[in-house]
Amino acid sequence: MIPADLDLLHTPGVPAISPDGRWTVVARTAPDLAADEYVGRLWRLPTDGSAAPTPLTRGHRDTAPRFSPDGRWIAFLRTEPKGRPQVFLVEAEGGEPVQLTEVPLGVSALRFSPDGRMLAYLARVPEEGRYLPDGDPAAEAPRHITTYTYRGDGAGFTLDKKPQLFVIDLPAQPGEGDRPEARQITTDLEVNDVAWLADSAHVAVVAARHAGADEDLRVDVSAVDVRPDADHALRPLTDADQGSTLAVAAALEATDGSGLWLLAQDMGPNGRDFVAAQTGLFRLPLTDGADGPRADGVPLRLTDADAVDLDPGTFAATEDGVLVGELDRGTVRLREIRRDGSSRDLLTGLVAHGADQARGTVVTSAAGPLTSGEVHAIDLSTGVERRLTDWSAPLRETGRLRAPRELNGTAPDGYPVHGWLVTPDPERFGAGPHPTILMIHGGPYAQYTVGLFDEVQTLAERGYAVVYGNPRGAAGYGREHGRSIRQAFGTVDAVDVLALLDLALTDQALDGERVGVMGGSYGGYMTAWLTTQTDRFQAAIVERGFLDPVSFVGSSDIGWFFGLEYLGDGDTDADRAAVAAQSPMAQVHRVTTPTLVIHSEQDWRCPVEQGQRWFVELKRRGVPAELLLFPGEGHELTRSGRPQHRKVRFDHVLRWWSEHLPV
Repeated sequence: MIPADLDLLHTPGVPAISPDGRWTVVARTAPDLAADEYVGRLWRLPTDGSAAPTPLTRGHRDTAPRFSPDGRWIAFLRTEPKGRPQVFLVEAEGGEPVQLTEVPLGVSALRFSPDGRMLAYLARVPEEGRYLPDGDPAAEAPRHITTYTYRGDGAGFTLDKKPQLFVIDLPAQPGEGDRPEARQITTDLEVNDVAWLADSAHVAVVAARHAGADEDLRVDVSAVDVRPDADHALRPLTDADQGSTLAVAAALEATDGSGLWLLAQDMGPNGRDFVAAQTGLFRLPLTDGADGPRADGVPLRLTDADAVDLDPGTFAATEDGVLVGELDRGTVRLREIRRDGSSRDLLTGLVAHGADQARGTVVTSAAGPLTSGEVHAIDLSTGVERRLTDWSAPLRETGRLRAPRELNGTAPDGYPVHGWLVTPDPERFGAGPHPTILMIHGGPYAQYTVGLFDEVQTLAERGYAVVYGNPRGAAGYGREHGRSIRQAFGTVDAVDVLALLDLALTDQALDGERVGVMGGSYGGYMTAWLTTQTDRFQAAIVERGFLDPVSFVGSSDIGWFFGLEYLGDGDTDADRAAVAAQSPMAQVHRVTTPTLVIHSEQDWRCPVEQGQRWFVELKRRGVPAELLLFPGEGHELTRSGRPQHRKVRFDHVLRWWSEHLPV
């Protein structure tokens, strides 16, 4: 890839399937460098592959489609230029979409009721006088903060605009008459997700509602009656006040109406044991009570708490069970787990995300080594899989993509290391040896995958070999692998990334004397940490780094728990010494490696002061250093930042390496 190829990164969203299983509708989005925005529309595809995809809508950015239960309508979210996502409705056969909402801060989590008469959605409700389109933020009243959780990266301040549940009664003929008025169901909650129950009168609400919600990470699921004359009181189905230790991420009613499927993590007795907590599948039986559905017991975990970690974004019911995505050594396997506990793989070797099912046909989006995502259909009865799109063809046809080669080896202590190597095109750059860049992912509980990675491809196109993998601490290899760096940052994880690099360097096409290192977030931590421990790297790029655990506690949106659980609380002299032993900032005086620091001004996950201080400390000590700051961006710059910012960042990254690791 070259930076301008960002326009060719066509990515499908979560597909929706028609009730008869014959059609699927999916949003396809891509960065648009000219508009400096993300654009896209909805596409309609037959699930048997008998015809090419055809556009269903032509909005600026149309996403998140949902079929009505009778298959006549598709609800979706439309975002106009510089606007917020609003609910629109369009006939499944095509036509002019009808707008249903005009919400100042936008809409998410759109859901049809089972009877098709209502739509539920989430919308942030601003405090009176705040976030006005023509208002002056400097003239607003001060925010009075009494809780740990009051802001989030990418969302800004959240205590004064919490997402709430709304319900719209759909008109018999949408588009005729006045726009329907939504009714607000919840108040003063941070609602994370919603799911309708079969009676079309109750909605399952995923939200932390317990007394100690500000002190821990537990999240409950509750039922609420959304009918106009109901009291709209939340009735807990899991209850942290009664001892539940779960952080529920998503809920879904079983097709037979007997209970709820839950995706959740067990946060342990203190409610904060999140390090490498595996997202598992739970089943919660329900019974009918006088005031609505009630839990019939406690949730039963159906997946292994130590070995199976599921993607909260992949969740759909089947006749016999549920569809989930399991993180597995750099892939996300699409699986069906049945009510009896048995399971089967439906799609492997790729990175599946999102799924839907009807009449025995499953649709999903999945990325691979040479594709940013395609839509697949799978027959549940036969297991036959069919790819329905080839939207990455324009990027592939540039000839600028390089397939990764899998690496498997062992660290000096005998622990297995796993990753990938991408090398430049030998027709352009010869047999080598090529300058090599070690790339380290964030998280730390995340994973590099087999999916097409624009960072790697752009470096390979400029003549660099790129080594990347999943050291101890990463996701996709089980709970023990993920927890092995708890209060041990910079130990076995550093051992693993260097072992993976040394394994790659046994290939004579790589130059072991010309090596650089780069990473973002926790990868920024590890990059900085390595430069405090060794001088083997010719240069480094520390991006959005977690660099000082002490100041992180008070400045990051997750600082009140993240560093304390991962590195230690530092409440005693011994604890403070242990934290310092894992802190790059405490050892910055040892760095001699030229370093480019990249940070975003509105990064509230790893606040900008982390990068600024690293840059200043290097400059003070005479280490060649540069600071690249992006205005208006948060922690997700490289994945969802403004397209022009992403391109400019690539330009600077390539410039830096050309100066310090010339090809």
